[in-house]
Amino acid sequence: MARLGALALLDTVLDSGSRLSWDSPPLQVAEPGSSYAVELASAAASAGVDEAIITGEGRIKGRRIAFVAGEFRFLAGSIGRAAAERIVLAFERAQREGLPMFAAPSSGGTRMQEGTPAFLGMVKISASVASFKAAGLPYVVYLRHPTTGGVLASWGSLGHVTVAEPGATIGFLGARVYEALYGRPFPPGVQTAENLYERGILDAIIPVERLADMASRILGILDARHTDLPAVPSPEPDPYAGAEPPVPAWDSIVLSRKLDRPGVKSLLKLGASDVLLLRGTGQGEHDPGMLLALARFGGTPAIVLGQDRHRKTLEEPLGPGGLRVARRGIRLAADLNLPLVSIIDTEGAALSKEAEEGGIAGEIARSLADLVMLPAPTLCVLLGQGTGGGALAILPADRVLCAQHAWLSPLPPEGASAIVHRTAERAHEMADAQRVRATDLLTDGIVDRIVPEHPDAATEPEAFCQRMTEAIHQELDTLWRADPRARLEARLRRYRHLGV
Repeated sequence: MARLGALALLDTVLDSGSRLSWDSPPLQVAEPGSSYAVELASAAASAGVDEAIITGEGRIKGRRIAFVAGEFRFLAGSIGRAAAERIVLAFERAQREGLPMFAAPSSGGTRMQEGTPAFLGMVKISASVASFKAAGLPYVVYLRHPTTGGVLASWGSLGHVTVAEPGATIGFLGARVYEALYGRPFPPGVQTAENLYERGILDAIIPVERLADMASRILGILDARHTDLPAVPSPEPDPYAGAEPPVPAWDSIVLSRKLDRPGVKSLLKLGASDVLLLRGTGQGEHDPGMLLALARFGGTPAIVLGQDRHRKTLEEPLGPGGLRVARRGIRLAADLNLPLVSIIDTEGAALSKEAEEGGIAGEIARSLADLVMLPAPTLCVLLGQGTGGGALAILPADRVLCAQHAWLSPLPPEGASAIVHRTAERAHEMADAQRVRATDLLTDGIVDRIVPEHPDAATEPEAFCQRMTEAIHQELDTLWRADPRARLEARLRRYRHLGV
C-alpha cells in the first residue's frame, strides 16, 4: 500500500493553494563535514524537505488551521533537536494566532544520532502542546504509518480527537527493538490502528481521501464560537403544565422499560446533526454502554455523553470504564469551553468484583466532582431509567431536562422494596414514596423542565426525539450566553441547597 509523504498528504487534506510554510532553516545540529552532517544532507535530498517535520498553515474546507506533519523519508521521521524546536515554534505561533492545530505524525521516534538531548525534546514538545490546549484551542491528530516511540509518547497522543490511517503501525516500542532486546518477536497484531481502535485508544480509522471531510466536521464543532450563531427564541410555555394529572410513578417506570423506547442513539439520529462518535478513554479502555460524541443541536455544538440503554442490561451494567469515558468527555468540554450534554438512561452501575476492583465508587465520586466544578455550560437529560450511582454520576448540571416518563431513584423500586418491606412485591408503593417520577422531581427542584410524551416515547419516537432536541437547543443557547462565573455560582448554589 502506497503511503503519502508529508507534502502530498497536506496537499490532499488542505484546500488547493492554501498551504503556507512557517519554517525557517533548521537549527545546525551537526558538525560541518561530520558523518551526521552528510546523513542530514542526503536525507534532505532524498525526502525533498529540510527536516523530518514541516509546519505551517492552510485551510480545510475554508477554515484556517495550523499544521505539523512528519516526513518519514527523512531519517525515518526521527525527532532531533531541530525538529523538536520546529514543532514547539509551530504550537507557540498557532496559540498566538488562535488557530486550531492539525498534526500528522509519522516517525520512528527520537533521533539516535543526537541521543539524550534529542530525547528530552519530548518534554518541551509536551509542554507546548499543554500550553496550547490550556488556551482552549482544538488539537486534532492523524496518526500515519508508522508512528512510534517518543512521538507517540508526546504530541502524537495528546489530541482532543485522535484518528489514524488504515493499517498504520502505531506503538511505543518498535518491534525490531523489542526483538533485539528480548530475543523473540513482538506479538503480531498489537501495534495496529485497528487493534488500538478496538481498545478505545483511537477515535476512528480514516482513509486519506476522507480525511479533509472528517477534519472539517471535527473542527466545525471543536472550534465553534457560539456568538456566531443567532439567539434561539425563548421556549413556549411548558405544554405539560396544566395537562391531565400525571400517571402513577410505577406506570412511568413500566413505560420507561419498554424495549423499543428511544435511547441516546435514537435521540442523536432523529434530532441532532453533525454527529461524530468518539471511542473510549484514549487509555486502552472502551465501554459500549457509555456513548461519547460531538454533535449539534439546532446548530449549537456540544460534547455529548450518554448511557446507551440498548447496550447495557442488568447482566452487563455500566462499569468504571464507562465512567472514565464520561470523564474524558468532561475534560473535552473543559478544555474547549464547549457545552456538555449528559444523557441518563441506565438500570444502574455494575455491582461486581470487577467493578469494585476497577474503582467504580471512586469513578462516581470523581465524575460528580468534575461535573459540579466544570466551567463550561452543562445540561443533563433524564431520558429514561435513572437508577443509582450510575445515573447520579452524570446528573449535576446547570439545567436538567426530564422526559415525562423518566425517573430517578437510589435503587430500582424492586430493590428498595426488598430493603424496606423484605419483598419486591411492593415496588409500586416504594416508587410513589420515594418521589422518583418527573413531576415529583420538578416539584423538588431536581429537574427544571419536563418534556412531554404523547402518550409515551416508544409510540412516537421521532416526534419525541425532535421535541427533546428542540428543548436541548433552547437550554444550551441560554446557558452558553450566560455569564460563566454567574452560571457556575448558580450551579453550586443549586446543589448546596438541594433537599434543604
